[in-house]
Amino acid sequence: MDALQAALVGLGGLWAGAINAVVGSGTLVTFPILVAVGFAPVTATISNAMGLIAGNLAGSWGYRRELAGLGRTLLQLLPASILGGITGAALLLHLPESVFEAVAPALIVVALLFVLLQPRLQSWVRARRERTDAPGGRPWLLVGLIYFAGVYGGYFVAAQGILLVGILGVFLQGTLQAANAVKNILVLAVNLVAACSYMLFAFDRIAWPAVALIAVGSLIGGFAGAAIGRRMRPGVLRAVIVVLGLVALWNMLAP
Repeated sequence: MDALQAALVGLGGLWAGAINAVVGSGTLVTFPILVAVGFAPVTATISNAMGLIAGNLAGSWGYRRELAGLGRTLLQLLPASILGGITGAALLLHLPESVFEAVAPALIVVALLFVLLQPRLQSWVRARRERTDAPGGRPWLLVGLIYFAGVYGGYFVAAQGILLVGILGVFLQGTLQAANAVKNILVLAVNLVAACSYMLFAFDRIAWPAVALIAVGSLIGGFAGAAIGRRMRPGVLRAVIVVLGLVALWNMLAP
């Protein structure tokens, strides 16, 4: 990377850390930047997931007060997230890169749909809460969905947070802020497990300069995310994510 490319990656990490703390889907910022500056898709995914761990830590710390009383829930859901992350990382490392190159555009489309549909999803969650006093009731279904979200996150990081907030908002009793706090912990667990797998089995595919730049940027962004999110209108933030996701699609599909 030259100086301009390094600056873009670092700023992307800053932006992604802030987005992940507030909304989720920060990977849709950093992944297209890494692909645009010349990294192969699998290398970009691995390096991005590792770099964003610092931002995950910052976001989790920022939401620590909302985790009060949710220790039992975390103990129930963390094993499912960890197992899902191991499964997803194994798929990424053992399937041919051609499979990822074919699947990744579809996953980006799925992630973008989650971003675009987030307001409707949140409205549906609130309406469901108003119709029933028992938003849970099927813990096995919640654990299963958390596992599959972990598989998704271990294989392709983008919008894992939005997917988890949607799941937790429906099945977890409590506020959406509490769901976001639990989401931060589960995403952190998946990314940590995936990072350990990458270091053990794909060390040569890690772009360490990109990891370092994203880590520093996402750490700062994670701490600043709440303040930035309060000043930025959700529609503007969502539009930026969608545009960058479309850039990722263009870079991956263009001949």
